[in-house]
Amino acid sequence: MQHYNTIIIGAGHNGLICAAYLAKAGQKVLVLEASDVPGGLASTHEFHPGFRTSVAQSLNQLSAKIVSDLNLDKHGYKPGEDMGTIGLNQNGDNITIKGDTVTGVTEKDASNYVKYRKMMLRYANVLKPYSLKTIPRIGVNTLSEVMLFAKMGLNLRMMGKKALQEFMRMVTLPTRDLMDENFDNEILKAALSWDGLIGSKNAPRSPNHSVLMMLYRMTGDHGGDHAIPPGGIESLILALVSSAEANGAEIRTESAVQKITIQGDENGLKASGVELVSGDQISADRVVSSTDPKTTFFDLVGVDNLEIQFTNRINRLSTDGYVAKLHLALSGLPEFKGVSQPYGRMIIASKMDDIEFAWDDAKYGDISENPVLELVIPSLYNKTMAPQGQHVLSANIMYVPGNLNGGWTDDAKRDLINRLIEEIEKYAPGIREQILHQELLTPADLERDYKVTGGHWHHSEFSLDQMMMMRPTYEAAQYKTPIPGLYLAGAGSHPGGGLMGGPGHNAAHEILK
Repeated sequence: MQHYNTIIIGAGHNGLICAAYLAKAGQKVLVLEASDVPGGLASTHEFHPGFRTSVAQSLNQLSAKIVSDLNLDKHGYKPGEDMGTIGLNQNGDNITIKGDTVTGVTEKDASNYVKYRKMMLRYANVLKPYSLKTIPRIGVNTLSEVMLFAKMGLNLRMMGKKALQEFMRMVTLPTRDLMDENFDNEILKAALSWDGLIGSKNAPRSPNHSVLMMLYRMTGDHGGDHAIPPGGIESLILALVSSAEANGAEIRTESAVQKITIQGDENGLKASGVELVSGDQISADRVVSSTDPKTTFFDLVGVDNLEIQFTNRINRLSTDGYVAKLHLALSGLPEFKGVSQPYGRMIIASKMDDIEFAWDDAKYGDISENPVLELVIPSLYNKTMAPQGQHVLSANIMYVPGNLNGGWTDDAKRDLINRLIEEIEKYAPGIREQILHQELLTPADLERDYKVTGGHWHHSEFSLDQMMMMRPTYEAAQYKTPIPGLYLAGAGSHPGGGLMGGPGHNAAHEILK
């Protein structure tokens, strides 16, 4: 039987990052991926002859430390330039947000935006140092863990009493309240709230976490702005694969894991390896799962190996995905009203009520009559994604229920595609005539194709009871689990989802301790 120091389940970006760090430290590492390509939700696939895309659209949180540590530049990765966010208006009077400036709004809103961004970056910078650290459990702690808590407290105190009071007030606000306090322009408010809501099961009026999620999005090196690398998202995954392999890690695709093997003796249980769907068994000193917590514990470990209280907490994790993907193969570059060239991401949400009402419909298993979505043209950044002169449009659609009333039949999918194209046409007249092919991926499709429970981008909801030292739940929030030798390294662990790599980085460093 083959034996490794560490087996990592899943070759998404977190699994690859974890593998690269461990291999760099001298471990014999094996990464097992069920799909035929690495990357997970960030993998690139062909959806029409000559047209390629990925579920992940852009980057705004990838850590420069990880890029440097793993020498990703030497493996072909180049960071993209910050791109603006365009809030589209049907009459072409768009607003554009980039860095410290916003255009297309009143002088009052423009001035308020400068103050707002300064405030948000200040609070985000308080959180930033802890994205790449293990947040200890509250209780009996080592001296170094106590010191980490003390440093966190000191950083908060150093903001000053007034700023701290405002921070504590603000992070509990619904996004709607924060936007209404600062701005008048409805499109601006909708566009700014987007990053606090995308991928979640919450709406602008939902309390307690969306503002905190906005702050986490701003901890990245782009300060909240998005970017697409010159080689597309694909270039990041290829660089991570190259870095891991250069350090000695072995990556096997089309190698689905059936179960994590658990051995027991007088000292208790221990993860000792994996059994593949093919029947092959591979042993290891430890197993790291970068899949979501429910898949890890229910499908791969099995409830018979876990205590009932722990399985109940995992079962209660909110894992309903509410984002669908639309990919369009286009014969040419679409023309959006008021946009000289569609560089950057474009938001279709004319006001926050549109987002709220779309969520209300999805909550009851329906599709909104006025869908809200985020668009990019990734083929402008990576010319290999479409034939010369042709393009790919990639869209995130909030909110789309995984469990649609009546089910996701072919007719239901066609109806949604038509509804989405009708909506896009309001802003890009004539785009329908450019469409050569379309692909719709519902949360149910994402669950099936990418093996993520509920099709949830972040593996579980980013909420106050599922974050930091509680993510995904206590006894599994410091990357270790109740099963010795089994670790977590996916988006369901601190600091959460998005293409930033924190869980993979932190799990590797926890193992190397």
